[in-house]
Amino acid sequence: MRGKHLREEFEKFWEVVFARVVLDNETGRSRGFGFVEFANAEDAAKAQAEMNEKEIWERQVRVDFAKENPERMKAREAAKEESEDAE
Repeated sequence: MRGKHLREEFEKFWEVVFARVVLDNETGRSRGFGFVEFANAEDAAKAQAEMNEKEIWERQVRVDFAKENPERMKAREAAKEESEDAE
């Protein structure tokens, strides 16, 4: 399964902005998870409610909201402040 296929499954119901299946660097095979970003939060909530624990390509999927890494959040905020100070 690739991001294109994942996008197609979720686009049946909602506007998908981005879809990606995470691949193993060595084998190029799916690591068993991916990410789907929706145009709005309401669509994301509907996707979670309707697609969670459904079967896609003979695999049960778990739909959950990603949790941002606190270290990445700090780095992003610091970079934003730096760019604002440079202006």
